Amino acid sequence: MFNKKDTVFREGVDTLVGSNTVFSGNIESDGTVRIDGKVKGDVRVEGDIYVGEKALITGSLAAANVNLAGTVEGNITAKGILKILSTAKLYGDIKVNSFVADEGALFQGKCSMMDIAEGEKATEKSASKKNYKKSSVLDDVFDEKEKNNNLKAD
Repeated sequence: MFNKKDTVFREGVDTLVGSNTVFSGNIESDGTVRIDGKVKGDVRVEGDIYVGEKALITGSLAAANVNLAGTVEGNITAKGILKILSTAKLYGDIKVNSFVADEGALFQGKCSMMDIAEGEKATEKSASKKNYKKSSVLDDVFDEKEKNNNLKAD
């Protein structure tokens, strides 16, 4: 039924809500979820959530990282990074460790940042389960910022 191309395409995604699907109810997963259709309910995962460009979610999201290209009408909690792409529309409050919004993205709500220790602890927990590699780009940015702050202090 499934050939090798299908399994390669789905590698890394544990749950997929297709573009022609309407799902009513809550979704909970230890893995990664991709949503391209409509979901009416909350989505809580230990891994990452990917929301496709034509997706519509009416409910709250909670995950390690959230990549948003579609529309969410609800609150988002991201223990790591919340990335809102230019096609995204977010109507709700967010609680994040890191927040990136592309030009053209729409965000209407309140933003609160997690304590660094809280976000790192949660990210390390999810990374240890999945063996994700920590990005060195953010470390380089923080190191450079710290050096600049030290130079200003001297």
